[in-house]
This record gives sequence, structure tokens and C-alpha cells, in this order.
Amino acid sequence: MLSGQPLRRLVSMATQTCLSRGSAGSVTVGPVEAAIRAKLEQALNPEVLELRNESGGHAVPPGSETHFRVAVVSSRFEGLSPLQRHRLVHAALSEELAGPVHALAIQARTPAQWRENPQLDTSPPCQGGSKKTRGTP
Repeated sequence: MLSGQPLRRLVSMATQTCLSRGSAGSVTVGPVEAAIRAKLEQALNPEVLELRNESGGHAVPPGSETHFRVAVVSSRFEGLSPLQRHRLVHAALSEELAGPVHALAIQARTPAQWRENPQLDTSPPCQGGSKKTRGTP
């Protein structure tokens, strides 16, 4: 059975191939998505890192990299509150959050928590547009 570094590398390779697919079926990773992945791997040394670009489900131009969902599983989260965990993720991605990333949904778990529920949550559908375009005050 695999464990430790070989398992982390295998999971990392698997998640990289399960990203977004282009029209020809090839894997396409934009520069923002690549930066998020690299920075989280460097800062948190995660056992599991699942990253999903959810921009296509929002009112943004095709090919945008503005809305992401991430599951980060790291022993660095042991003993930390959810707020402290999110702060670590935000610190690692401060440049992206100040610029191109509009929304980031974070699941920050310890390895034990991930073993109990190894699922990346799904986001609700986008309401589209602003309050003005939806006719609400």
C-alpha cells in the first residue's frame, strides 16, 4: 500500500489530469489555476489538493479564471480552527485573491477529516449577473 510522499505525488498527478478539458479533450490549465496549485503545494505540502475552476458556471467570459473551489488536506491544519486554516490558504494566495480571483470556496481539512469524507463539495448554481439585472433592490 502506498503512503507518505509517493501517495501525495500520485494524488497530485491524478488531480492534475482531472482538471478542465478543452474542446479537443486535452487537459487545459490556465496560468491562474497553475499558480494556485503551485502556491498551495509549496505553502501547505498537502496530502490531497483538488482544485476546480468553476468560472464556466458564472456570468464571466469563456476561459475566465475567476471562480475556484479547492480542497486542501494537510497536516499543517492539525489543531487549527476553520478560520485559521482559511487564513493560511488566503495568505498563500494573497496575490491571486487581490487580482484575478473573484471567488474561492475552501475546504481545508486534516488527513483524518478527509478520510471520513473524501469529497469535494459542489457549488450552488450561479444566479447570474448583479442585483440590478435580476430585478431585486
